Amino acid sequence: MSNSNTLLAATVASLMALGLSGTAHAVPDQPESWEKCAGIAKAGKNDCGALNGSHGCAGQAKDDNLDSEWVYLPQGSCEKITAGIVAALKPAKK
Repeated sequence: MSNSNTLLAATVASLMALGLSGTAHAVPDQPESWEKCAGIAKAGKNDCGALNGSHGCAGQAKDDNLDSEWVYLPQGSCEKITAGIVAALKPAKK
């Protein structure tokens, strides 16, 4: 292998190693539980039915931040969001 090919191979290997180590820390662990976080869903971006029974499907929220519309978040995340209300907990599938 020529010197330029060896240098190129070493550079690519170094960049791949840096990229892999950087992304490994950016991805959180699988949550132990999920929580329904109400009051933060954008219009049309809710998960499943409304808490007040006004509809039974995902993606049907009419307005942003309605108390009856929710999204699943990892447990402990909802309380960190302004206006987030924990409505229920659900164990994560293993």
